[in-house]
Formats: sequence, C-alpha cells, structure tokens
Amino acid sequence: MAKMNVVKGDITTLKVDAIVNAANQVMLGGGGVDGAIHRAAGRELFEACLEVPEVRPGVRCPTGEARITGGFKLPAKYVIHTVGPVYCDGTRGEAEKLANCYKNSLSLACENDCRTIAFPCISTGVYGYPIDEASEIAVRETKAFLAAHPEMEVIFCCFSERDKTIYEKLLNTN
Repeated sequence: MAKMNVVKGDITTLKVDAIVNAANQVMLGGGGVDGAIHRAAGRELFEACLEVPEVRPGVRCPTGEARITGGFKLPAKYVIHTVGPVYCDGTRGEAEKLANCYKNSLSLACENDCRTIAFPCISTGVYGYPIDEASEIAVRETKAFLAAHPEMEVIFCCFSERDKTIYEKLLNTN
C-alpha cells in the first residue's frame, strides 16, 4: 500500500533505503541539507560524486535530473542527488523542473529496488521556492508516482515545524 508520511527532523538519521539530497549541479557538497548529507556520509560520498561524469563542464546533474550514489556512513543505503530550480518568479519553468526532481528521484529509487525514500523540501532554502507551492508539487508528483508503485513508502522530512505543518495539511486533504 502506497504511503506518504511527514516528519520533522534530520534526514541524515533516517533508516530508509534512500534519502534525497537537494544538491547543486556539481554534486560536491554545499550548504543546507546538501552539506549536512555530505558531512554525515563522510569523504566517500564526495569521492563517489567525483566519479559521476560531467554532462558539461561543472555539471554532473542538471536541474530536474537525479543521480544515485551509495549512502556510505548514513543509515540509508543510497543517496539520490537531485537539483531543484532556483525560484525566480514562477514563470521560468520552475514548477516543471521541480516536478521533474520528484519524478526522476522516485524513478531512480524504483530502478534500484528502494521501498522507502525520504525527501527534504527541495528548492525551498537558499533557492527560494515558496514552501506552499513546492509542497503542493511534491505531494502531487509523489501521489501520481505511488499510484503505479504502491509498494513504496515516501517520507517528507522537514527541517522546520512550519514546513511539517504545511505538508501535514496537504497529506490530510489528498
């Protein structure tokens, strides 16, 4: 049975098959959840990311796409790296790119036999995506994917109580 849950906490501590990293295009760590995941996983994650081929100079994972590595020192078996869009004004394809982050991450999880996956709030930090809009996209895309993959469980891992409350309202109305 398909399940979507929300928790407030540290995604690096979740015992799931895969956690999603809100990465940047170079995939070598950064701030926010990206930096936290890299620190918790250890140097091996950085080295694994270096092995991901660049699709163009400085870009290992274009916006909206996803790549997978091991989880190393994390309780998760895998890290799925996806690059969310930087929010400008909502008229530059941001919603489609964000939707693709969820679709591609979920597909990659499925291809790697993951039954449980945890997402952070992609693009809502320094990338500036409004949490209300981002969470609606996340829940919509996840619900559509789970309709065809009822064996999977998705956890939305929120850093703040405010974000968790927004997700809870969406999950209770869907």
